[in-house]
Amino acid sequence: MLDPRGKVIMINGANRGIGASFARRFHKEGWIVSLGSRNLPELQSSVLDFKDERVSCHQYDTNDRKTDEQWVSETIEQHGSINALVNNAGVCHPQPLGEVTEEQLDEMWSVNVKAPLRLIQASLPALRSCGTGRIVNVVSLSGKRVKGTFGPGYAMSKHAALALHHAVRHSEFDNGIRVTAICPGYVATDMTAQFGVDASIMIDPDDLAETVATLVRLPNTAAVAEILMTCEPEVIG
Repeated sequence: MLDPRGKVIMINGANRGIGASFARRFHKEGWIVSLGSRNLPELQSSVLDFKDERVSCHQYDTNDRKTDEQWVSETIEQHGSINALVNNAGVCHPQPLGEVTEEQLDEMWSVNVKAPLRLIQASLPALRSCGTGRIVNVVSLSGKRVKGTFGPGYAMSKHAALALHHAVRHSEFDNGIRVTAICPGYVATDMTAQFGVDASIMIDPDDLAETVATLVRLPNTAAVAEILMTCEPEVIG
């Protein structure tokens, strides 16, 4: 198992929900956490209970290309390296087939697919140089199947995100980078509150964070391509 203490991990969408749970878990494990969010004041406020010299907050906007390189550069300047990246930020428009709009499709494509690609590209030199780089892409079970009439546009973007994940996984294997997609079903967050599902049966974000923290500690000889997590029985495929 790799020792995470003193290593640097970048996590986006870290001001709430899944990202906030990841930030706390990785910090607890000894990582230096570089956190990115569009709402910087909200992010800074959310980490006050564990903020120390191993935490830095940065402006990151999935729709602003300039912030990709800026966040990576600031992280290296402040912490000296990048050992891992978690692509967590995402957007969901769950409208059914006849109601999803072109604007909603464009936003989901931009945030769920193009933004992770740009951030991966920006961080690759640093991840390659450490020899044991890690990338975790938070996708969704919607990247593995279409659930009835729920959000076909969202599923389209997440299928594309999973394709990106596997492209990076194959491309960077010989560079020592191990890439894992975690595909959860319903997770108890602000975003899923709109779906009308009982939060008591959803995945707890802290359980998701514990799973991911374990994955990135695995050595290069134990690569995990995908993890599917669900809070209800269903057929994948």
